[in-house]
Amino acid sequence: MTVVTPKFGMGASVLRREDQAFIKGEGRYTDDISPAGLLHGYVLRSPVAKASFTIASTEAARAAPGVHLVLTGADLTHLGKLKSGVMQRQPDGTKAPTRDIPILCSDRVNYVGDAVAFVVADSRALAQDAAEMIEVDYDSEDAASGTATALDEGTPLVWPELGSNRAFTYHIGDKARTAAAFAKAAHVTRIEFVNNRLVCNYMEPRSAIGEWNVDENRFVLTTGSQGVHSMQYIIADLFKIKKSELRVITPDVGGGFGPKSFVYREYPLVLEAAKRLGRPVKWAGDRTEHFLTDAQGRDNVVKAEMALDKDGRFLGMKVDLLANMGAYVSQYGPFIPYVGVTMSTGVYDIGALDVSVTGLYTNTCPVDAYRGAGRPEAALLLEKLVDACAHDLGLPVEEIRRKNFIRPEQFPYRTQTDRLYDTGEFAGHMDRAIEQAEWKAFPKRLEQSKAAGKIRGIGMATYIEACAFPGSEPAFVELNGDGTVTLKIGTQTNGQGHATAYAQFLSEKLNLPIEKIHVRQGDTDELKDGGGTGGSRSIPLGGVSASRAGEDLANKIKRIAADELEASAGDIELSDGVARIVGTDRTIDFSSIAKAAKTPDDLKGFGEFVQDECTYPNGTHICEVEIDPDTGTTDIVRYTIVDDFGVTVNPILLAGQVHGGVVQGIGQALTEDTVYGEDGQLLTASFMDYAMPRADNFPFFHFETRNVPSTTNALGIKGAGEAGTIGATPAALNAVTDALWRAHGIRHIEMPATPARIWAAIQEASPA
Repeated sequence: MTVVTPKFGMGASVLRREDQAFIKGEGRYTDDISPAGLLHGYVLRSPVAKASFTIASTEAARAAPGVHLVLTGADLTHLGKLKSGVMQRQPDGTKAPTRDIPILCSDRVNYVGDAVAFVVADSRALAQDAAEMIEVDYDSEDAASGTATALDEGTPLVWPELGSNRAFTYHIGDKARTAAAFAKAAHVTRIEFVNNRLVCNYMEPRSAIGEWNVDENRFVLTTGSQGVHSMQYIIADLFKIKKSELRVITPDVGGGFGPKSFVYREYPLVLEAAKRLGRPVKWAGDRTEHFLTDAQGRDNVVKAEMALDKDGRFLGMKVDLLANMGAYVSQYGPFIPYVGVTMSTGVYDIGALDVSVTGLYTNTCPVDAYRGAGRPEAALLLEKLVDACAHDLGLPVEEIRRKNFIRPEQFPYRTQTDRLYDTGEFAGHMDRAIEQAEWKAFPKRLEQSKAAGKIRGIGMATYIEACAFPGSEPAFVELNGDGTVTLKIGTQTNGQGHATAYAQFLSEKLNLPIEKIHVRQGDTDELKDGGGTGGSRSIPLGGVSASRAGEDLANKIKRIAADELEASAGDIELSDGVARIVGTDRTIDFSSIAKAAKTPDDLKGFGEFVQDECTYPNGTHICEVEIDPDTGTTDIVRYTIVDDFGVTVNPILLAGQVHGGVVQGIGQALTEDTVYGEDGQLLTASFMDYAMPRADNFPFFHFETRNVPSTTNALGIKGAGEAGTIGATPAALNAVTDALWRAHGIRHIEMPATPARIWAAIQEASPA
């Protein structure tokens, strides 16, 4: 039977509706907005990583030209701190104490960029000039800046009252069962590596506008975010006010990737200043502030072991992971390594697991969720370990994977971390990727590289992730008087194409062109609640709800049309904005239906899909590289992706998500690294020192899907927003390692595998 994809419905390759405005420079971002009477704020930040301090005087700053307000920590004692509520239970059953983020520091600073004062003036330049007049006396102390050394004897303590730089400890698995598996193993493979720290570098740096509405007696915050309702909840709690006393608005957002989910200090600061001054106050961060203060990602030191039998089957796995939290506990910080290790066994049937996680304090910027949020860390750990196992046993990397995959007949499959996978055909997408990558012909390409004086490698990663976490995202639709339809939903687009994807779900149910469907997000006045965007949840949860809301509205439209046309609702069909009696030319258009409704509720549809378990996208990435041994320069010459996303909503949007994720993942593997000096100074605080991947670093990607619909999700959708990043980092690193191993016997290289690092490894392995 041939399946016909509706012109604008689910599965159709609909071009992004959003792009015309963005291409023409007509996007509307926070920093584009300038309310009447606008003032500008600037944050004075600590130049040292650890110190006690006193503010000797603010008088010169207050008297500086154009200055309206100077705030210090002493002025904000009525405000709470930014807290994290996601600390997991430790092995002894307790939850470790947090170290919350003050809006402005009062007497101590704990990392370079920690906030000391806030100045409001007629312009940002005047505010900055005045901030530099504030007399601050810092009594600097030695800092703790390294993850690997944070627990070493003699390392300075970030929080001396804790007696250690240990923030928390978590454990997952069964120690006794794992010990037994290792005891009977024919072989044990061990690895140790650093999962390097990243700065997310979205295109739009953060900014915020605070307003105080006297008539309504409430605040208004405008800022780029990944969900306005969580911002409203957290900030209202800070101010000890009701949620209704704060409106949060998010206009266009130029990238989120996790870090725009969080409430940062500047948001309550602009609100406090606006109320005190009775005028709107804007803060706009620059790129250096982004490097210094926006939550960073990854930063783990990992030791892992795999026990294998004589045939190369996995018996058990041990992991010891150190996770850097930075100087404070950020919003979701402690949850990120936890959710990551729950995916420790990946796509493999591993019978025993013993994972220990230790969170650490250092005098660095706080660490939190960054695209994939723990799952990329888990995939890198496992796929690097699996390749090491193959090398140790002399097995092809694809064969050891095939031996150990969870087989289709084992589903539903419960992992050692209590994850319940519903579907998957892991060998299927690996085999297809091998075919598309022309894996078997690699030796011929290797010889061609050798003839040209180059070395060549090929690497793969077979990954799985957990996303669309249990919960729901209600959708509300309404037929407007002009015959268009408006959807309101509590997710938040950051560039993914929500206005297109959601419209497709509604178009399918209403048989309405997508240009007649408006999608509204990002205003707490329009919806009471919403879950925001993160964890690839918007389409698996929100899309299903939108589909159901569209169906609900379609049924109501048919009932009204039936009354007007004197027919049965079952005889009404919808097409291109009109309702028609099937088989006749008797019609009524949507605008007339809107006028005919007896009550407003007759024109409203509602849908809510509640999901009880995560979905589990999975796939295979294969990366092929060629390296110049004289310079260490790596060229990615082929890249192949075969993914299982359950169901494809829009192939064009999907490819964009995957391509962007792959670039971010390869960026970590080959170029990006956040480096702090021993004194806690950030040495990579600009694009001069932090190497971002560029378009000319990449070939065209081969991307296809081999979907197995989810049985957890009502429409079979598994989610795709983070998948590219999860598969790419281990695939790229394994490819580089493969090249170095084939040519020079090098088994390990730390990330990022920069030209300098690769060249040095080659020189050490084969000195002149």
